[in-house]
Amino acid sequence: MNHFDYRNGHLHVEEVPLATIAAEVGTPAYVYSAATLRRHYKVFAGALASANPGVNHTICYSIKANSNQAVIKVLADLGSGADVVSGGELKRALLAGIPPEKIVFSGVGKTAAEMRAALAAGIRQFNVESEPELAVLAEVALSMGVKAPVAFRINPDVDAETHAKISTGKAENKFGIPFDHAREIYRLAAALPSIEIVGVDVHIGSQLTNLAPFESAFARVAELTSALREDGHTIRNIDLGGGLGIPYVRNAPWPQPDAYAAIVNRTVGHLGCDLIFEPGRMIAGNAGMLMTSVIYVKQGTDRRFLILDAAMNDLIRPAMYDAHHEILPEKQPDDRSGWDRADLVGPVCETGDTFARDCEVPQMASGDILCLESAGAYGAVMASTYNTRPLIAEILVDGDRFATVRPREDVDQLIGRDRLPPWMTDDETG
Repeated sequence: MNHFDYRNGHLHVEEVPLATIAAEVGTPAYVYSAATLRRHYKVFAGALASANPGVNHTICYSIKANSNQAVIKVLADLGSGADVVSGGELKRALLAGIPPEKIVFSGVGKTAAEMRAALAAGIRQFNVESEPELAVLAEVALSMGVKAPVAFRINPDVDAETHAKISTGKAENKFGIPFDHAREIYRLAAALPSIEIVGVDVHIGSQLTNLAPFESAFARVAELTSALREDGHTIRNIDLGGGLGIPYVRNAPWPQPDAYAAIVNRTVGHLGCDLIFEPGRMIAGNAGMLMTSVIYVKQGTDRRFLILDAAMNDLIRPAMYDAHHEILPEKQPDDRSGWDRADLVGPVCETGDTFARDCEVPQMASGDILCLESAGAYGAVMASTYNTRPLIAEILVDGDRFATVRPREDVDQLIGRDRLPPWMTDDETG
């Protein structure tokens, strides 16, 4: 469920007409609903609490899904933690008010500088993904006179049955410690004086619409946890990652949080561990839309094109993943008579700059506004300035209020980041 609906013939975001936002900030722009963010967080938290009574659990919102400070702050105010994958995301989480003891640091390429910052902040745990990373972390922690809390990310070799580019739990993926090598690396870590073993971590992919892979992966985690305890290790945290899918197609069935929570309960609920979860897309995905205007309606040889002012540099998911986003016109159509089929494309000089092909849409004209649904996750965070197109604005709506939470970048600002070498400037001397 989200808070985007038609009222009096026009699309609203909570209590605010989309046309009002467009008139003030222009298009294209990302628009987020605070009420939807809150609802998704609470539904997920409620499902976990109901299915796992008496089990401590921490929801660590995956900041890579949408890292806008206002979005993080909405969730921090609900008690959310954070899953970060860079020093920049760590800083974002802390600045938004997320307590360091609710932050987990994931990612395969943590640098010594990032480790140092996280240790200084006092984060909850590092999800370590390789032996070389463990060695560097141990050295950094030793130099600071502290112990680094560590959970190893285990690769269970489970097919997440999702897009190949967002599958992370198979043996050929770059992520995690091979399952068969897990006990050995825990043994190595236990011998390091600056490392404190605290748990086990797993994450098998993103946008899972079938719950069976979760059950397989979590069962392997339970098996490993018991084996590690037999080896004498203290395992108090189990981080089950994220990956729960969302509906990109309207009214399509998708995995429900309560069914997911039931799997958690029957696989690891008996282990007496604190449970950590890293949802990102399932909280932010359907809480955002990409608002765009029609520049031209172009008739080709055998198809019609709606050329939009948004492009693949603003939302790359269709070009990168062949992703589907439902289309909503700002003006509510009376009925489906007079609808036509068209390709929705952007102005970037790439054939891949296409949001939808042969899409059924109402009659549109230059200046009309459309919205691409389910763009709140992996939209703005993956944007680029290709074709010297500045990053677009991001808007947060909360009830009857809205604010620009990231201003639209100016072309002069974008070009101004470049620097000419001294031999190309007129004032070079010598």
